[in-house]
Amino acid sequence: MKLFTRYNRVNIGATIVVFVLGSIAFYFVLHYVLIKQLNDTLRSEQQEIVEYVQEHGQLPEIQNTRHQWITEAPTTDTIPRKPHIKSIIAYNQREQEQESVRQLVFLLKVGPQYYIIAVNKSEAETEDLLQFIILVTVGMIALILLFNYIINRKLVSRLWQPFYTTIDSIKDYHPSIREPLQLSRGPIDELALLNDSLNQMTAHIYHDYQALKSFTENASHEMQTPLAVIRSKVEVLLQDTEGKQQSMQQLLAIEDATQKLSMLNRSLLLLTKLENRQFQLNEPVNLKKIFENRLEERQHLIESKQLRVTITGESPVIFFHEHLAEILVNNLLNNAIRYTPVTGEILIELNKDNLVVSNTASGGSLDTTKVFRRFYKASDEPQEGTGLGLAIIKEICNAAGFISSYQFSDGCHIFNIHFKS
Repeated sequence: MKLFTRYNRVNIGATIVVFVLGSIAFYFVLHYVLIKQLNDTLRSEQQEIVEYVQEHGQLPEIQNTRHQWITEAPTTDTIPRKPHIKSIIAYNQREQEQESVRQLVFLLKVGPQYYIIAVNKSEAETEDLLQFIILVTVGMIALILLFNYIINRKLVSRLWQPFYTTIDSIKDYHPSIREPLQLSRGPIDELALLNDSLNQMTAHIYHDYQALKSFTENASHEMQTPLAVIRSKVEVLLQDTEGKQQSMQQLLAIEDATQKLSMLNRSLLLLTKLENRQFQLNEPVNLKKIFENRLEERQHLIESKQLRVTITGESPVIFFHEHLAEILVNNLLNNAIRYTPVTGEILIELNKDNLVVSNTASGGSLDTTKVFRRFYKASDEPQEGTGLGLAIIKEICNAAGFISSYQFSDGCHIFNIHFKS
């Protein structure tokens, strides 16, 4: 969820809750004020009647209206009582209907006779006024919410635009393909601080990356030279010690270790380049053709182990990198041929979405959590290779956006590469 959407939800939700609670409170306060005003009007009428009786000794002539009327009735009750006010439903003769009224009842002595006086005032006007005020208030709240949403949407979107621009710049940044970021400061202090920090951070990353890249390339180059010297010297010694079995075996062991060290050096350099995204993956590559060429190169080894190799499916052309595709195919075939027992079978299936290489297993399943780790080897595997072949496959897939996976089924190791992430 975007920050702006989250902010809008929280802001609008909180505003609605506050307005609803405020409207309810406003309704009760307004209702209390209007009822109090009615009560004051009723008490004023009572005071006028009492003063008239005290002055004239008789009840005043009653002038009823459609919203206020007074009733009096003789009573034998002579016990003084406190006037009380209440809301009741009464019949309005003028309107000829039942309606809610506010009624004040009090006992009044006129001469020797006691009367119960009831002053009634209709609450219709009060209710109408209350409804009108509430409707106006709700309408104003709705308008405020609408304008608040529109203003927030326009204003906040504009305020956050530099932030999204910064995010897009960070998303597209990689030290292998561009210089350090040069983000503008802008008028907002927080975003200016963020951009300054990102500029400094990417500058450090770029310089560290260049230093690491230079070190890796130089180290790889410098290591190749002594390795080449060692191999050449070993070859000379092998010629000089021809016929000396013990010396020959030791020199062959040195030759083998040197060869493995050279392979390891090249593999680690390749992994570093893959991690640093130093390859442009934009060349059309025919994987089936590469498989056929590499199988032809390994035909003697395949025949010596009496392996059955089958290629099925289409000839997919994907946008990739020719050299990386060859490394991917080489490592898959080397892994399959090396760990398939004699008279075993290798099946290669190709289509526009997937590449599946399966081979007969000499043992059980590999550890699915470690199979693509560097230097991982199953305990029952012969100790050959550098232990980096599957790790290189994984890094190539990561660089290209492919999905690599392993499973063990029906006595076969199955490696699947899905081209569409």
